[in-house]
Amino acid sequence: MTLSLVADIGGTNTRLALAKDRTLQQGTIQRFRNADFSGLESILRAYLDGLGGADCHGACVAVAGPVANGVATMTNLDWKIDGSVLARATGAATVAILNDLQAQGHALGHIDAANLAPVMGVPGDGTKLVIGVGTGFNAAPVHETPWGRIVAASECGHVNLPVRSAEDLALAQFVAAAHGFPGVEDVLSGRGLERLFAFVAGQAGVPAERSAAQIMDSLATENGTGLASDTARLFVRLLGAVAGNLALTHLPFGGIYLCGGVVRAFAPRLAAMGFETAFRDKGRFGSFMQQFSVCVIEDDYAALTGCAVYLDRGAQE
Repeated sequence: MTLSLVADIGGTNTRLALAKDRTLQQGTIQRFRNADFSGLESILRAYLDGLGGADCHGACVAVAGPVANGVATMTNLDWKIDGSVLARATGAATVAILNDLQAQGHALGHIDAANLAPVMGVPGDGTKLVIGVGTGFNAAPVHETPWGRIVAASECGHVNLPVRSAEDLALAQFVAAAHGFPGVEDVLSGRGLERLFAFVAGQAGVPAERSAAQIMDSLATENGTGLASDTARLFVRLLGAVAGNLALTHLPFGGIYLCGGVVRAFAPRLAAMGFETAFRDKGRFGSFMQQFSVCVIEDDYAALTGCAVYLDRGAQE
């Protein structure tokens, strides 16, 4: 059986699997903690050794960071990855490196409907947009063309925070004081949620810090009142505003797809905490925003599927 190796390398964990054509081989999916390894090559070797070896004709990895000239630089991890690493560790003749949001984009159309949780609207035809909120923040538009699917890379998590109110300005100044530049990823990510909590607590006159996990635990017990709830509402408002900005930039009439561990944790609360209101709060373009749908990708291995699809499409061209 001809197989390919696919990997999703996040800031914290690396997920791996073997795939046949566009289908993941479920018994081969594994997760590794990046902190336990010196680099990707050692993870790949440990994975393949654990399987007793595998004959991989292709290898594709999705990385949380920019890819230029076939070299990936991790945004939240001190690793650099190139094709020679993949070829050496896997023996694959065909290798590819994608940005992680590009991989999510290539997975669209291959994700079970049960793993797509609707937030608002019904998707139409046209460009799609994937927005990732996890260890970091990023987005990628997905275009269908006569020459195949094109998923454009970006690093939009590092644009500046939108500021429309006194609270927004105070937040931007709070983030800038600590990091020098108030970027979207500084608040819309796992660490960003922790910064938002510190900001909200400080504004309330009770300075405190909590981990993202502690914030989510408190949110489940506060019944809508308390610092965690205030933090969550601010997070959802900012996510809605930023997603709305990206919608106007890319016009994704084919739907907006949110992915990543942080946004999945918030999925049941997005509607109640005002995501749609913040998303559509675009002045005279408010009614125009009703044309965009939003859902949450709840498949933790969608990026792996996207890598498999990308390799298979290349093999057919």
